[in-house]
Amino acid sequence: MPKVAREQPLAELTLRKYEKPYDLHGRDLMKKICLSLGLLQPGDSRDVIVDILGVLIASKESLDSVEVERRVKESRKKALVQVHGVAPSNIRRQLKRLRDLYLVEKLGNQYRIAENAKLIDLFEEKIEKFYLKTIIERVKEYLRAIP
Repeated sequence: MPKVAREQPLAELTLRKYEKPYDLHGRDLMKKICLSLGLLQPGDSRDVIVDILGVLIASKESLDSVEVERRVKESRKKALVQVHGVAPSNIRRQLKRLRDLYLVEKLGNQYRIAENAKLIDLFEEKIEKFYLKTIIERVKEYLRAIP
């Protein structure tokens, strides 16, 4: 009996191209980064991941999920954004999404930007050279299988 391919993807990556980041700063820049990396859908009002990523980038130390939640609430209030989506379970779920994309690492119960590196370095090393490369190679295997 032939082996049936799984319908569940082993890896998935969404990247979007937007205009150049002229005059984007703070939360607006972070939102475009999240949209560009597929962490946020266009028009999605549930955008707490924007604040989580911003808090982790701004922090010079590792933070536990409770501290991330506290700082996210402060950040959203300061930006005059409704404080929705900040339940502890959602904060942990969004942190997991950032970990799955190799941008954040967990050490014990603390989170930080992976290796305290710059996001551009993480993107190039972990996503572009590793994750994206393996996805492209697998797509090519399927294309080569066409008789």
